[in-house]
Order: sequence, then structure tokens, then C-alpha cells
Amino acid sequence: MSDAIAHLFDNNRAWSSRMQTEDPGFFLRLVRQQAPKYLWVGCSDSRVPANQIIGLDPGEVFVHRNIANVVVQNDLNVLSVIQYAVDILKVEHILVVGHYGCGGVKAALNDEKNGLVDNWLRHVQDVRDCYVGQLAQMEDPSWRHDRLCELNAIHQAANICQTSVLKDAWQRGQNVTVHAWCYSLDNGLVNDLKVSARSHEQAVEQAQNAAARMFWMKKSKRPR
Repeated sequence: MSDAIAHLFDNNRAWSSRMQTEDPGFFLRLVRQQAPKYLWVGCSDSRVPANQIIGLDPGEVFVHRNIANVVVQNDLNVLSVIQYAVDILKVEHILVVGHYGCGGVKAALNDEKNGLVDNWLRHVQDVRDCYVGQLAQMEDPSWRHDRLCELNAIHQAANICQTSVLKDAWQRGQNVTVHAWCYSLDNGLVNDLKVSARSHEQAVEQAQNAAARMFWMKKSKRPR
């Protein structure tokens, strides 16, 4: 074992011992069943731990993460996660969670060059391009960044609602709602972006309304 990662095994043993002391039935419950009500689609950023943010244990949240929490219709990775969560696990809520200060969104906003990931972030730039005029009117660059973090989460939630997985689920009457949130690293709080949709049409309408509210506010007002 490499000395550089030996401490991770020590940490693991300490965590396992602590969990068994604090909650003797914890691991037994995990072994018996995975029955989460929530699918979290979030950013890969190491500062955004899904379970801890919403105060739930492992086994209570099914998680997919990628750079800038993007949902693309031809990405079999995210589509497979969504399909398994909806069709097999029967989750009731899909949480699309962006976060303020997202490095991927910042790179997309400013056309930064980082190599292969630039192709992935083109999807975020598509969102940016939809609002390029409104974003340009915001006085502070950091505020434009925060606003695009919100808009990106909203658009990715709408993209989920357009998948065949969700359309089929709703057609058969399955109870599943798609939400858009944005998490603040500054204070650990989640901002509800007012998108909670049970159809693609509803998602599009709510996304448009949310974006309109954002830009109706004073141009110099920071999103959070």
C-alpha cells in the first residue's frame, strides 16, 4: 500500500468503528435494502457532498455527479442513472443541484480553455448564450457567474423532464417530481430556484418564469 494513501484506510476504520458505536444497526440497514426517495444530480466539486447537505444517511439518496451538473440527451451515463432511479428504485424526487462558485460554470462563462472538458462545458455555454444580453447587464462579474449557476441548474432540470424516461414515467402515472436548486458554499444553504415540475411543459414554463424573475430584479442584485 502506498504511504500516500495509507491514512485513508486508517480514516475508514475509524469511521466504521464510530458508526457502529453510534448506531449499531447502521450497516445492517444498508445491506438489507437501497430504497432512496431522492436522486441527486449534482456537480463533481468535492465541496458539495450530497448526503450531508440535506442531512440524510447513505442509502437515502441515489447520486449522480459530473462537472457543472449537466444533463445531455445523448449521455448514456446520466440517462442510465436516471432510468435506474426512476424505473427500478422508484424515486419520488429528482434534485438537480448546482452550486455558486462552480468552476465549470465559470470556465463556460468566460470561455476559459482547459482542454477536453471544454467540449463538455459547451452545454453550459449554450445556456449562457440564451441569456448573453441579460448577463452582460449585471455589474459585477461574480454576480453574472452566480446567475449562470442558477440558470444552468434550471435548464438541466428541464432537460431531465424531456427524457423519454421521465415522459414514460409520467404517462403511466408515476409520482416523480424534478426540482432545481443551487447550493451556497458561503453558508451551506440550498436556494430553491422555484422549478418543481411533473411534466416537460410544466418544466419549460417554470424555467421561463424563474429566468424572468431573475432578470426582473435589480441588475446589480446578487442572486444569493
